[in-house]
Amino acid sequence: MIELDNRTDKTYDFTKLEAIASALSPLEVELILTSNDEIANINQEFRGIDKPTDVLSFPNDPFPGAPLGTIIISVDKVDEVAKVLGHTQNDELSLLFIHGMLHLLGMDHEADCGEMRVEEERVVREFNLPLSLIVRTQGLD
Repeated sequence: MIELDNRTDKTYDFTKLEAIASALSPLEVELILTSNDEIANINQEFRGIDKPTDVLSFPNDPFPGAPLGTIIISVDKVDEVAKVLGHTQNDELSLLFIHGMLHLLGMDHEADCGEMRVEEERVVREFNLPLSLIVRTQGLD
């Protein structure tokens, strides 16, 4: 289940996101939709990187009844990338959400040996989406 905090005037169809969330975890996930400006501030505060990014994930410490964590997505990046790559904004939102969910589940493409990439590609295929975030940023091997 997704607890939505939409800090923008953008609207999306969350049906696929709910299905993705349910397929990956029984736990609730907080999803914050925001602007490039706000995500840049969060990125600077928590990662020391002074620029906007597309998606950030913050896992919660596990305890009974706790949500899995928080995913923050820039709707500005959703719009921009969807236009550049020629797919829908809902598809781009889904791709970023999958990426964020896998991070909440403990995966880390910057430190693993490709496990997150494989899992991201599997979920992307399962939900009939365009190229996964990792594949398009790292290129095809």
